[in-house]
This record gives sequence, structure tokens and C-alpha cells, in this order.
Amino acid sequence: MALDIQVNGSNAALTSSFTSKKKDAATNADKENLWSSILSEVQKQGSTKLPSNKSVLVLGDNATGKTTLVAKLQGVENPKKGSGLEYAYIDVKDEYRDDMTRLSVWVLDGDPGHKNLLHFALNEQNYAHTLVILTVSMTQPWYWLEQLNHWIKVLSDHIESLKLEPGEKEEARQRLVTSWQSYCEVGDDMDPGSPVKRTMRNNSIDDDDLLPLTDGALLTNLGLDIVVVVTKTDYMTTLEKEYDYRDEHFDFIQQWIRRFCLQHGTSLFYTSVKEDKNCDLLYKYLTHRIYGLPFRTPALVVEKDAVLIPAGWDSLKKISILYENMHSCKAEDYYTDIITAPPSRKTVSNSEIEVLTEDEQTFLARQQEIIKQGGQVRSESPLRSQASKAMPRTPGSAGQNSPSRKPIDVKMNPVTPGGEGVLANFFNSLLHKKSGSPATPPGAMSTPRANGSDSLLTPDKLSVRTDAAAELDRLARSVKKDVDFSQSEC
Repeated sequence: MALDIQVNGSNAALTSSFTSKKKDAATNADKENLWSSILSEVQKQGSTKLPSNKSVLVLGDNATGKTTLVAKLQGVENPKKGSGLEYAYIDVKDEYRDDMTRLSVWVLDGDPGHKNLLHFALNEQNYAHTLVILTVSMTQPWYWLEQLNHWIKVLSDHIESLKLEPGEKEEARQRLVTSWQSYCEVGDDMDPGSPVKRTMRNNSIDDDDLLPLTDGALLTNLGLDIVVVVTKTDYMTTLEKEYDYRDEHFDFIQQWIRRFCLQHGTSLFYTSVKEDKNCDLLYKYLTHRIYGLPFRTPALVVEKDAVLIPAGWDSLKKISILYENMHSCKAEDYYTDIITAPPSRKTVSNSEIEVLTEDEQTFLARQQEIIKQGGQVRSESPLRSQASKAMPRTPGSAGQNSPSRKPIDVKMNPVTPGGEGVLANFFNSLLHKKSGSPATPPGAMSTPRANGSDSLLTPDKLSVRTDAAAELDRLARSVKKDVDFSQSEC
């Protein structure tokens, strides 16, 4: 019995010692697990900071408001337009984690000659971290079809030229499909103010819960997040006043561009920097798509100048609602057949004949010849000659070649006081008419003229001629007295 008790006691001691060692090992393991969990949490928090390798590429024709739009997103009032490939950045702040980073922005010039600069903004290193903005302007909606197809082709050709791994391209395309399939409406079971909302809901949805793509969606998949931005929507009032646009025209434009965005898997924003419409929402949406920050604004389709369509929301069924207000056109109509470019306003040409100035040396040489000839030749003004050619002459008007009247010499006689020589010449031209004068009506008197030619004169005209002759004699005597008086003084 004593032996058994000793044996049992030793076993109990061994068991107690083993149990204590096991507890110590478990305690040490718990401490190690605690430190591991703390380190992993710190590492996890460090990885959730906003990345600094994200960028935005802005494409579009010139005068579509690219620079102004970027300046609005930056908060700059006076944008400075550059040329070629512009670079800017947007400060992005995470309000929930008090983190900030800079989003790089590249703006490519609309000139086709600058397409070779595209590889600086979009290359193999940042392909998976780039969002693209395509801009069109409401000031010229008739060019949207050409512009959007052009830039989609430029973007597609550039991506094909990149030396990307086949797996990287496929991964980017599948990521875009997943984001469309996992889109969820705003205002569901999660609290909008919760920091958990900052993570994208797409990451919390299992692959088995993904919905199939809607009909007509992502037929062209470039693997890039694309946002189509319609700028200058405040110009809609001008389209209504000057080009007679109606609501059905704007509905036709909206349904066409929404179908385009659905086909290429893009978002759609109608913006106006002038009236500050949707600019802040565009900034929040960009940070949502790039950094996963929350975006709690639903789709907006009521106001025609402030449309907002997030990627994954739209469908052909939703677009078909616009067809109800379209009476003079159909959705199947070709875009440019309904939204036609207005006729160009041609500048009115000046119908007046251009007057060319004479060469200075030629003019002076001609004046010198006139001076040598005694100054008797008077040059004709170009304007006077054109006016005389343009003005038709009446049958009774006198001209240079008219045979009924001699040219009047208007040169002043220096010895005639008061210019009375001009009057004398005038009256002489009246008295001494040539034989080509118009005939006198029957019954008029025939009286010999002073120059020996015969003509018919009425009694009234004869009395006028007599008075004129007496006046001329008086003027001649006066002139003779003045001349004699001046000679006597000399």
C-alpha cells in the first residue's frame, strides 16, 4: 500500500509539472499571437493609405473645355492653357483617415499631330492605374459622333501598341466587367456616414452573387475606367433660341450618348463650369473610382443639363424611357441626320472696287512732266474717274465731248478785280453757241448772232441776250479803266 501511494504521488507531481509547462507555453503563444496581430493591423493600416501612383488622362478636341474643367477640379480660378501635353495635379484628401495625396492629371492637346505624346501619359507602368476622361462640348453637339469615335480609336490603337503582358490586359478587362456587375444602388443597408463605406462595395460581393451584364453593355472593353464629360451645358438655352432646338432634340442627344457609354462601359456627366453644375460630383466620383472613397449620389436623369450616369447603372430599358418624348425622330435614326451642323455663315464681301494707290516715284515723275508743260494738264482722281464711270449721263447733260458747249475756262485772270473775268467767260459761253444747239420751236424770230451764224431766238431770249451784252460792255469798260489806272501809277 505504501508503495502504491508513493507511485501515485509521483505521477501526480509529474502531471502537475507538465500541466504548468503547457500553460506557460500557451501564454507565450498568446503573447506572440497578440504581437503578430498588432503588427498585421499596423501593416494593414499602412497599406490603406491613398496611393500616389494614380493618374487621369483627359482627351478631347480643342475648345471642348478640357483645361477649364481641370482647373475647376483643382480649385483654380484662372486656368493657364498650355500646348502639346499639359501636366497638373489635384489634391485628394481622405477625410476619414486624415490622409492626403496628389492625383496626376495629363491633358493632351486636341491637335492630331500631338498623338505621339500620348505614351508619356499612358504607358506600361501606369496602365492599370489610369482613368480616362473624354470631353465633348454642348456648343457643338453635331460633332459628338465624330469626336467620340475618333478618340476611342486613338485610345484603342495606343493600348494595342503598349507592350503589356496578356494576363495584365485580361485582368484589367475582367476588373471592369466585375465593377459593372457588382454595381449597387446608393442608400442600402450600410450607414452612409460609416468609415466602412469608404471601401468599395464591389470588393465585398462574392463572384456567385454577381449579376450578368445587361444587353449592349461593354461591347468594347479597353480595360480602363472611362468617364465621358459633356461640358458647357449652359449653352442649351442658346441652342433653343438660335437653332430652334426642342426637348426632343436634347432627348435624342442624351439617348444616343448614353447608348455610346453603355457600349464602351463608361460613365456620363453633364457639367457646366459657368453655372457650377456637377463639377463637385465629378470630383467625388473620380476619387470614388480611383481610390475607393465613398460616392453616395444616385443617377440623375431629370434635369436635361445636369445628367449623371454612374458606370454600371444604365441599361437599354432605362434609356428607352426617352423615346416617349421623341416624335419627329426615332432612336434608330443616324445621329448626324437629326443633329445636323448649321450652315456656315459666310462673310459678306465688299462690293466696292478696291482703289490701288499709285507708286510714289511714278506720281512725282508725272507731276514733274505736268510742271514742265506749264501746269495746264490736270490729273484725274481715281475716285472721280470711277464715279464718273459708274454714274450714267442723261441725254441733256454736258460732257467733255459734248458739241453743244465749249469747255469753261475757270482760270482766274490776275488783273480782273473780284474775279469778274469768270463772269465774263461764263456769259460769253452763253452768247457764243455753236450751230449744234437745239432747234427753236416754230414761230420764233431769226436774228443774226454776234459771231456771224444765224439762229432762231424768241423775243424773251433776245431781250436776255441784249441785257447780257450790255452787262458785258460795262464789265469790259470797267476792266479797261482799272488797267489804264494801274499802268498810269506805274
